[in-house]
Amino acid sequence: MNKILVIDDDKAICELIKINLELCGYVCDYATDPTKGYALIKQERPSLVVLDVMMGAISGYDVAKKIRSNPDIAKTPIIMLTALGELNNKLEGFNSGVDDYLTKPFEIEELKARVLALLNRSGQEIDSLRVKETLTSNDITLIPESYSVKILDKTTRLTPIEFDILYVLMQHKNEMVSSKDLMKEVWGYEDDNDIDTIRVHMTHLRSKIDKISSQKNKYIKNRY
Repeated sequence: MNKILVIDDDKAICELIKINLELCGYVCDYATDPTKGYALIKQERPSLVVLDVMMGAISGYDVAKKIRSNPDIAKTPIIMLTALGELNNKLEGFNSGVDDYLTKPFEIEELKARVLALLNRSGQEIDSLRVKETLTSNDITLIPESYSVKILDKTTRLTPIEFDILYVLMQHKNEMVSSKDLMKEVWGYEDDNDIDTIRVHMTHLRSKIDKISSQKNKYIKNRY
């Protein structure tokens, strides 16, 4: 049974999330202190963490970075839940290693949908490595065994989300892939209003590709 840990200094929000997730069949615990929350992650190894940002001296960004730097819990899926909804806030969240970002006020049904999608994604990660074949298009090769992309003789590692974005794009070579289709294929749900999530990951992906490519913006193009 999947266990969800909520870390938010607002007890009312913690209780609201806990009640609704438990009605879905999850085991849910929460902490209103980020230090205690991080200790619970190490102790209980939850299936997923819902993490607030503004929690006093220790921010949610700090907690996310600590999770990602600890090899025992580094692969724990993280949904950041915060009132900070500007693009730079989302960028900082994704740079900290979070997998998804939901702004307050939020609809509980949307949170439940994102929890389910992220759990499905993380549960299928090992199987997806067996299923996905090595893709090659001209001088670019996507290598599933190591979540890497190779251009000529240079290689760089990608995050699982970056890998899946590039995998979808390469499967649809020379076709336009909408943001809605990317959300469905990569995150497992559709959200026309969450373009910032895709924008941030695409920025990171382009940056990594440009570092090993002799030509900027050659492989991924926007169509407005």
